[in-house]
Amino acid sequence: MIKFGTDGWRAIISDEFTFENVQKVAKAIAKYIIDHKLADKPLIIGYDPRFLADKFAQTSAKIMEDAGINCYLTERDTPTPIVAWEVVDRKACGAIMFTASHNPAEYCGIKFIPAYAGPANEEITAELQENSNRDIVLPKPAKKGEVERFEPRERYFNYIKSFIDPDLIKKARLKVVYDPMHGAGRGYVDRLLQDLGVEVAVINGGRDVLFGGRSPEPTGENLKELEAKVVELRADCGLANDGDADRFGVVDERGDFLNANQVFALVFDYLVSNKGYTGSVVRSVATTHLIDLVAKHHKIAVYETPVGFKHIAKLMLAKDIIIGGEESGGLSIKGHIPEKDGILADLLIVEMLAKKKKPLSQIYQDLISKVGVVLSERVNLKFSGNDKEKFMDKLLKNTPTEFAGLKVKEVNKLDGAKLILEDGSWVLARPSGTEPLIRVYAEAPTPQKVAALLKAVKDFV
Repeated sequence: MIKFGTDGWRAIISDEFTFENVQKVAKAIAKYIIDHKLADKPLIIGYDPRFLADKFAQTSAKIMEDAGINCYLTERDTPTPIVAWEVVDRKACGAIMFTASHNPAEYCGIKFIPAYAGPANEEITAELQENSNRDIVLPKPAKKGEVERFEPRERYFNYIKSFIDPDLIKKARLKVVYDPMHGAGRGYVDRLLQDLGVEVAVINGGRDVLFGGRSPEPTGENLKELEAKVVELRADCGLANDGDADRFGVVDERGDFLNANQVFALVFDYLVSNKGYTGSVVRSVATTHLIDLVAKHHKIAVYETPVGFKHIAKLMLAKDIIIGGEESGGLSIKGHIPEKDGILADLLIVEMLAKKKKPLSQIYQDLISKVGVVLSERVNLKFSGNDKEKFMDKLLKNTPTEFAGLKVKEVNKLDGAKLILEDGSWVLARPSGTEPLIRVYAEAPTPQKVAALLKAVKDFV
């Protein structure tokens, strides 16, 4: 069965992710476009560098062509945020993006991006999932659609520069090491930084469908080479993106990895303190409460959502939101599309360095001196078969009243089970929407307390 998860449908290539199943999903998307009377507008189709992703994209373009839907198909593998932005730029009915984002190389995925240029909401994905598992016969069109290949890079570059101060960055004469992790960001982010006068050294800059033998997820564990290179070259920072460049990774001048929670807080504070942004902030239930501390300092309201950027996007479309983000490495800001954009996140870090004229490590220390400190960590627990569901059922039905020696003050069941303890620390367990994993998040004031929370979860398992 084709099942849509947190952000589209993902599966292992040649197991479930086959050309036959891709055709089924493409037909479901074509039916959605036709049924909702959107076929008078073009559809954008893009893909990341994964094995066969370009061929899957061509297959979906053929389905659209036969259904009478005009398409713009990217010339090469392209970052998801650029494909999403093209929906707005070309006034399209939506986009199809072939990507499994940060998942291991054996996975591919397909996501539909509606006309509002953000992740498809639950109503849309439910309709697509239902039709993907049916035999669909599309109506014969009066005229076949046309497929045009295009390269969106320069148009996106001109647009995204409107969110930063190019002259400020050029004057700073910064040095950056960039690691696209063999993903779609290569040739985009490095070129953009060079256009802004940044000296850029690139590592892992060639296409590799195996992503160098690691998952293309910009975590501290996966960015050791970037950390070392920043120190070796005495760079101002290291920047990275995941396989489709919707997520970011940041390393400071000392070669220390800053996790997504820390970067989110830094960018949030920078937008308010230095760029004059006003409004509210939205974070997922798994994201650090450091955001809440920054918000409290600036007297800004905080909204909390389930995990999945589609929930954040919904609020960004409905309310005056300065920034929305997740601990997994995705964020977007006011005025931009409601989709994760790791390229913009990287640019904002560079502009912040140029503006503050301090090392990145010092900028972070200044922030926590101002608002307070909390430490976060995430671990993945692998489960097979139905064990993932059994574990979550047990936790939700038999929620402990005491955890890691502390009383449970509140249980948040917005997404999984989040135990908020008497000292303000918390632990969250939730099933992954794309992999056979339980993701466990812990946050506390000290490393020892974080370790104790994670040990308590493993003992519970």
